[in-house]
Formats: sequence, C-alpha cells, structure tokens
Amino acid sequence: MQWQADKPRQGEILPLPTLWSLSQAWYHDRLSPTYRSRTVAQVEAIFASLGLTSDFWRLGYAADIPQK
Repeated sequence: MQWQADKPRQGEILPLPTLWSLSQAWYHDRLSPTYRSRTVAQVEAIFASLGLTSDFWRLGYAADIPQK
C-alpha cells in the first residue's frame, strides 16, 4: 500500500478493553488540582501494566523527563 510505504513507523491495534484501561489509567487524575506531568518512566510503567511492551510503546527518553 502506498500509505504504508510513505509511513515507515506503524502503530498498534488495541482491543477495546485494553484501550479503555489505558484511557482510565491515563486520564483518571487529569482534572485534579494536584495533577503533575508524568515522567517517561511513569508513562512506560502504565504501558507495561497493561501489557503494552512492544517497541512501539517504548518512548526512548531519559526516565526523568516529564511528559506534557
């Protein structure tokens, strides 16, 4: 497919229950006045807790850089 040829990095397809769990883990505290950005290590821990461990889910940054 031409689109795939132009896009070397591909995403992943998630089952809906996994996507729902990811959204709950990701957004559960976003409206809290005490919310703080997560570090890369924290984000990768969320991914790992849901079994999202392929290369696609590895952010590849220093563990102490907060994500916005």
